[in-house]
Amino acid sequence: MIHKEGIPWILYPLFFSTTALVFKKKKLAAAGLMLSTLNAYFFRDPKREPVLNPELIVSPADGKVVLCKIEEKKDWYPGALWRIGIFMRLWDVHINKSPVTGKILKMSYFKEENKEKQFYLIEREDGCPFWVIQIGGIIARRIKSFVLPGDDVVTGDSIGIIKYGSRVELFFPLEGTEIYVKEGHKVFAGETVLGRIPLKT
Repeated sequence: MIHKEGIPWILYPLFFSTTALVFKKKKLAAAGLMLSTLNAYFFRDPKREPVLNPELIVSPADGKVVLCKIEEKKDWYPGALWRIGIFMRLWDVHINKSPVTGKILKMSYFKEENKEKQFYLIEREDGCPFWVIQIGGIIARRIKSFVLPGDDVVTGDSIGIIKYGSRVELFFPLEGTEIYVKEGHKVFAGETVLGRIPLKT
């Protein structure tokens, strides 16, 4: 399955390839067809098995866990937080997913000289907060969000894409959390369980 965001990236090179064929430019036609095929692969959005347990936290991105540590961000949350960083390689699926079921409370976008960031604050039904951060680097600076503040999301719902890169980070409270991954693990968006936080009663 191809995500609709990828349709123009697939069709334009295909149109170029067809035009090149009309003018008997076989090498250009082959290059256009190859680019269209690569874009189709990049914008793929495979079906994933849903995680129905509301206490489980799933990966927001495909890729490799490059960071798994405890930090404090007093301007976000009074207690300690888990920070999990996931690096998305060029051949990974780049559709990002909601790690939990809840509501999008807040979104913030920041653009710097060599990177851009899109923040999502998602609150679970028991009030537990989760922060998802999409980070685009020098090459990958095309973050596209699929949700808005106030939207309800289910675990595994698509929330955005980073076209051609590069990293997603997830923050959530340390207290009461069980972590199931460590640095070096391969994870899949909407499917790999990163940890568990019991619902507050």
